[in-house]
Amino acid sequence: MRNAQVSEGVPVGVFVGLATLDVIHRIAKAPAANQKITSSEQFVAAGGPAANAAVTFAALGGDATLVTALGDDPVADLIRADLLAYGVTVVDAAAGTTRAVPVSAVSVVESTGDRSVVSLDAVNSDATPPAELDALVAGADVVLVDGHHPLLARAAARHSRDRSTPLVVDAGRWKPVMVDLVEYATDMVCSNDFHTPGDDTSDATAATLVGAGVRTVVVTHGGDPVQWWSDGESGSVPAEPVVVVDTLGAGDAFHGAYSYFSTRGERGVAERIERSAQVAALRCSMVGPRAWLSELSSEQIRK
Repeated sequence: MRNAQVSEGVPVGVFVGLATLDVIHRIAKAPAANQKITSSEQFVAAGGPAANAAVTFAALGGDATLVTALGDDPVADLIRADLLAYGVTVVDAAAGTTRAVPVSAVSVVESTGDRSVVSLDAVNSDATPPAELDALVAGADVVLVDGHHPLLARAAARHSRDRSTPLVVDAGRWKPVMVDLVEYATDMVCSNDFHTPGDDTSDATAATLVGAGVRTVVVTHGGDPVQWWSDGESGSVPAEPVVVVDTLGAGDAFHGAYSYFSTRGERGVAERIERSAQVAALRCSMVGPRAWLSELSSEQIRK
């Protein structure tokens, strides 16, 4: 069994969840009803929470594998090609099948960096976990699931507990599968929009998760401080100040960085969060889904 905390060598991460094709336009303002507008820039890249986290993990120097469901489709080929170009190995649980591949229509407002997303998400979520999933988890230092393919997420979570591999849950919004994932999670990294049923605040949600046995709960609040609860302690970490020009995938970048730094034997949760916040800030400071990666390395983030 691989040691869950490694201080030398290349960390190995397995990311389980959604991959999409993102078609991104930068716009001056959102169009009115029945209005056509011209964007200032256009980008096409693979997207999705688990996919973006895997790209970040790989850019920091990790060995990243994405387990997702794409199938045989020209759109799926574009997603695979982009992920491969950025160092991510793709394991397709839907290989040999034909299905609708999610395409996200994304708009980013130039003046604020705010993004709007319309996507099919994982509408076809019945993909059977691949036979190699257990071996992938056994060889990993960390596993991240986003819950978008529930069968894959549940299987990865079970294997992570069997193999004593840390399991990071990307909790962007509540999904029914979260009920099952909380049981296995070592780390829940939540947006401030994520609330457990019956809880109206991040604090109440964190208390529920800690009470359910989650070792570490992290809640991000955009540009406000990141809150954390871990092993009976709690605190907050200031977000890295930055001029925001593009927020698309910033949370996913945080999750990928958090997964990476969780394998590096850092001094504590606060430092892990601080470095992850630096990665997310870098993402927000540059236009486009991939340009920022050329500025990213774990050595730069340590400075």
